[in-house]
Amino acid sequence: MFRVSNNVVGILNFITFLLSVPILGAGIWLAKRASTDCEKFLEKPVIALGVFLMVVSLAGLIGACCRVSWLLWVYLLVMFLLIVLLFCFTIFAFVVTNKGAGEALSGKGYKEYRLGDYSNWLQKRVNSTKNWNRIKSCLQDGKVCQKFADDKASETVTHFYKEHLSPIQSGCCKPSNDCGFTYVNATFWTTKTDVTTYNNSDCYSWGNDPAVLCFDCQSCKAGVLDNLKSDWKKVAVVNIIFLIFLVVVYSIGCCAFRNNREDNARPRWSKPYA
Repeated sequence: MFRVSNNVVGILNFITFLLSVPILGAGIWLAKRASTDCEKFLEKPVIALGVFLMVVSLAGLIGACCRVSWLLWVYLLVMFLLIVLLFCFTIFAFVVTNKGAGEALSGKGYKEYRLGDYSNWLQKRVNSTKNWNRIKSCLQDGKVCQKFADDKASETVTHFYKEHLSPIQSGCCKPSNDCGFTYVNATFWTTKTDVTTYNNSDCYSWGNDPAVLCFDCQSCKAGVLDNLKSDWKKVAVVNIIFLIFLVVVYSIGCCAFRNNREDNARPRWSKPYA
């Protein structure tokens, strides 16, 4: 007769297998339909995740339900490595997102962001030309600043300065406050003709062209990191909950593995027939 632990592991892995099918399908769809760098960047991780979940869930399902001890052993090994990796990533996420915060400006509702305020590891990631081109492509494809401009199209400068902007809107869609440019609308600013040098290098990177704006500014990279910092902290909290779940599943899997070994060691004549 089936043991409870084997049934639980089998059911959980069957559900995981069903979830892996649409994930793998989405990855294949992206691979065929992707037209932008942002979409192409997502296709391989999605396909890899789908294949990983499918293979691991099949190993757990067959190992638990068909009493294949070596498959269940492989499944438990992968689960153990996943628990260790998730634990390490959770600690790492808290460490690298510990530094960095927006700078409040006098008389402004929004904050501005400095790249140097964030951890060196995160800075290196966004300072990589290859990485930043992909991120910039995602920002442009997502029309982040275009939507921002449409929403603030009729605002006066007084109302604009009172707005609470997101880190990406503040860093990528408008020039730095240090530049002293004159507001025309949210994404169009008049530069000073009597100033030839700026203390902030972002002032040289700004352009009123919707494809340029401040996408190559240090403040844009800082805005992305601040957004990432917030998201990673949320992910880290979810990871803690997921880790507890994995530990429980791993413990049940160990019980199922022990059941398999006991049943396989029992003489054939003593096993019950269904």
